[in-house]
Amino acid sequence: MSLKIPRGFKFSAVEAAIKRPGRKDLALIYSDVDANASAVFTKNLIKAAPVKLSMKRITSQKARVIIVNSGNANACTGKKGIDDVVEIIKLLSKGLGIDERLIYPASTGVIGTPLPMERIKSTLPDLISGIGKATLEDVARAIMTTDTFPKYISTELKVGDEVGTISAVAKGAGMINPSMATMLCFIITDLSIDKSALSKALKEAVDLSFNRITIDGETSTNDMVMIMANSLAGNDTISLKSKSYRDFKKALNYVTEELAKMIVRDGEGATKVIKVIVRGAQNKKDAELAARAVANSLLVKTALYGNDANWGRIMSAIGASGARVIEEKVDIYFNHLQIVKKGMSAGNDSTANELLKSSKELNLIIDLASGKEEFSVLTCDISEDYVRINAEYRT
Repeated sequence: MSLKIPRGFKFSAVEAAIKRPGRKDLALIYSDVDANASAVFTKNLIKAAPVKLSMKRITSQKARVIIVNSGNANACTGKKGIDDVVEIIKLLSKGLGIDERLIYPASTGVIGTPLPMERIKSTLPDLISGIGKATLEDVARAIMTTDTFPKYISTELKVGDEVGTISAVAKGAGMINPSMATMLCFIITDLSIDKSALSKALKEAVDLSFNRITIDGETSTNDMVMIMANSLAGNDTISLKSKSYRDFKKALNYVTEELAKMIVRDGEGATKVIKVIVRGAQNKKDAELAARAVANSLLVKTALYGNDANWGRIMSAIGASGARVIEEKVDIYFNHLQIVKKGMSAGNDSTANELLKSSKELNLIIDLASGKEEFSVLTCDISEDYVRINAEYRT
């Protein structure tokens, strides 16, 4: 898959055998010049060492380099975890001739195990000398854990007379329930956009994409979404008042939404992608509560995997969600097929079972018939393979 890459960005990826040998697991995203930056991090109160450090650094809203490893989360590793990250960054700073405050770390993998520092340090010279020799796909592959395919995307946007590019990589297949999964996403663009506009656009994009997906209801210690904009496209700087700001938001939303869909499609052991849509709620909060309750219900997800239109599980999840629900008003549909009418069976269970058997993607629509608000969450089913993958994660 050949993609146009934003001007001034280069990549490197090497094998450090962090968890096991045989694959590249340490990657670098490098900008030729300082870039405006913004990021969103996990809301889990237990945060990995690289998250803690990156959260402090992002207050400057400036960046040049992102270094990310897979195979080890560097979470719950105490002072050593922080010291290890600081040492890696100091070595990179010296090797690249870049202020260490412009280097941001990220990690994903097993929690509670210190980084294999000697192996990582021995590969840093190769990582540095390899800048410009790797592709966006190489970075996407290097950050995979239980992912079954690399997740990356690019799009172009014309601003005035100049055409800029937005590219991104992401990883995630389990521990996905972002509250901002194990989820990482790094976005780069050569467009010129000021710090305020960049931060606002990123937050809105994350809220519409990564914050509306769930695989297993688990929020990681390492979740991180970061964007760098290095201005090398030469366009007039985009601000919150610019006419082009809306176009930038639309392009960024496209990138994050597509990556979010890839993550759900790659859910550990998943066989179906389900969009849970709750409409007719009295307010947005009720719509969100009901949608998330259904999307995270293990009973609903296993029924969908078993091709069983067990709508009683959906009704139960709605009722326990905390949303204001009037049982006798609730209608439920699989795509256009109604399975619940005014809180009772619509008599289409057999047809719904057949629909489930033939569907890889499905809209589960819940109409509360109590208002005008709507909220949607993208999720997947859960199978025996999810249990197997996670039971054997450390082996």
